[in-house]
Amino acid sequence: MDSKDRIKELCVILNKASEAYYAKDEEIMSNFEYDSLYDELVRLEEETGIVLSDSPTRKVGYEPVSFLPKYTHATPMLSLSKTKEREELVEWLNGKEGLLSWKLDGLTVVLTYDGGELTTAVTRGNGEVGEVITQNAMCFKNLPVKIAYTGHLVIRGEAVISYSDFDKINEKIENPAEQYKNPRNLCSGSVRQLDPKMTASRNVCFFAFALVEAEGVDFNNSRFEQMNYLSKLGFECVHEERVNKDNILDKIEWYANEIKTYDIPSDGLVLMFDDIAYGRSLGTTAKAPRNAIAFKWQDEQAETILRSIEWSPSRTGLINPVAIFDTVDLEGTNVSRASVHNISVMRSLKLGIGDRIKVYKANMIIPQISENLTMSDSIEIPKECPSCGEKTVIESTEGTDVLMCRNPLCPVKQTKGLTLFASRNALNIDGVSEETVIKFIEKGFIKEFADFFKLERYKYDIVSMEGFGIKSYENIMESCKNASKTTLPRLLYGLGIDNVGVANAKLIAAFYDYDLDSIRNASVDELSTIDQIGDVIATSIYNYFHDKKRVAEIERLLEVIEIEKVVSDTEKDLAGKTFVITGSLEHFASRDILKEIIENRGGKVAGSVSNKTEALINNDVNSTSGKNKKAKELGVRIISEDDFLSEFNIEY
Repeated sequence: MDSKDRIKELCVILNKASEAYYAKDEEIMSNFEYDSLYDELVRLEEETGIVLSDSPTRKVGYEPVSFLPKYTHATPMLSLSKTKEREELVEWLNGKEGLLSWKLDGLTVVLTYDGGELTTAVTRGNGEVGEVITQNAMCFKNLPVKIAYTGHLVIRGEAVISYSDFDKINEKIENPAEQYKNPRNLCSGSVRQLDPKMTASRNVCFFAFALVEAEGVDFNNSRFEQMNYLSKLGFECVHEERVNKDNILDKIEWYANEIKTYDIPSDGLVLMFDDIAYGRSLGTTAKAPRNAIAFKWQDEQAETILRSIEWSPSRTGLINPVAIFDTVDLEGTNVSRASVHNISVMRSLKLGIGDRIKVYKANMIIPQISENLTMSDSIEIPKECPSCGEKTVIESTEGTDVLMCRNPLCPVKQTKGLTLFASRNALNIDGVSEETVIKFIEKGFIKEFADFFKLERYKYDIVSMEGFGIKSYENIMESCKNASKTTLPRLLYGLGIDNVGVANAKLIAAFYDYDLDSIRNASVDELSTIDQIGDVIATSIYNYFHDKKRVAEIERLLEVIEIEKVVSDTEKDLAGKTFVITGSLEHFASRDILKEIIENRGGKVAGSVSNKTEALINNDVNSTSGKNKKAKELGVRIISEDDFLSEFNIEY
């Protein structure tokens, strides 16, 4: 392949990856692979002088795909040039003074304040056109919505979710397959939610990294003074260090040590001239400003030997290849396995058993294969599903090959599907784990959804099982009884319809006024008109409710469960009231259930007590906990569950 053809190929590959990353919040290749291919494209363009109109070196991202209103930025937001060489930053400074700061890995947002209040918040989008997320930005937990400065202020910053908050969110999701992959994707999805309450629940933070405009304020031609001014206004700014040619290498080393325990996702550093006028005088290239440069960490890599490929089936039928290799130490942890994602990625790596491979942790979290040094290309793709033994098929989706099992009776599908149905965000059958589901399937107790509510037939069998007993049986029966009264969004999610997650289930249910029959009878075109529900999801829903076996299974399920009536807007008597829940509960199996009741009646549940809190719900009213102390300091009422149920006339 000559250089011109390779340039064309690289543009197609990189544009596809950018579209997935910026528009769909998906990652179809690692940052390491993207950077490697991007650097190759830059080199070929310099060598040949050929730069195609669709080259990713000339444009930034893609227009967002969303229902949110579009907004054109007054000043285009360009990407930064980058380097992985520390000495290059010394040369780049050219004897000038600069500011060195974290390059945070979240979602870039532009904020505008007028009259001291936040008036507009817009995502970066494709650099020229973004999405308006003002109401969601007001839910960022550390963002001032009012400031002392009353002029026209425009700033840029990064919306992020910390690693600790990310871990807490995933801990609440019992099924590992349903957990979020990384903080960046979770943050992007959280910031672009239709419901600001969802944004608030994710603990999104905002860190300012640039002041674009502030009428009538003199910053003495210093970016350091600009950031100091923002800090004084109440904004949390990215940590910065003042650097020059003599100390910059020491400062980079300081950051390199700090990132090992830094709680905010970061994929590098940003170096910018402190001298504002000098930086502006340098102008821009077609893609990047010349007043700043990004520094990306050299990924810590380790060489190891590939020992096997484990083929892992899922409830959707997708069979994912997982690489198993000799254990290596990366970023202070032992690593012995990494997802290979799909057949296309596996083929591109030309993997073979016994190959020498290099592995690293993407964003210091997710193990990835960066390079295959042997490239024996000898892995055989299984012709049979490792779970059921039925024939596998290779399917292509938007140019990506994946391995699928299409057997509807595949045990893994059955196990994963029934486990999802019982999970916290679905029917919430407390105490029924995947391990329990497997045991019940093996014993013949459950084959479909409705069987959860007929387990009393097997009382004596369950009581006599190893690890169970009369108490375990009674707890499971109580959980099933509670779960038999559910909501339509929980049911829709629990059915395991392809591509229908918790948020989509809520959108679909609300669109059809919480009427299941309307959803079951909806056409693909009609379903596609719902915000955030495109043709793919609409087709999945339509196909699910037009599958004869599924229809029969749902009918049997509806005989043993009750879908609760949704409270109408006129009955939302808790609107405008915020509650905080703490301590152990007596009437509710979990805080999530009580939270759902409050939200269904228009109220809000927060994680901490403030002067806006209606009441702190705690059965131990005299507790000396931090939340009780805070409530007393602010004069917020502390009430028990019984007080809450009685005062607000809630039956449960």
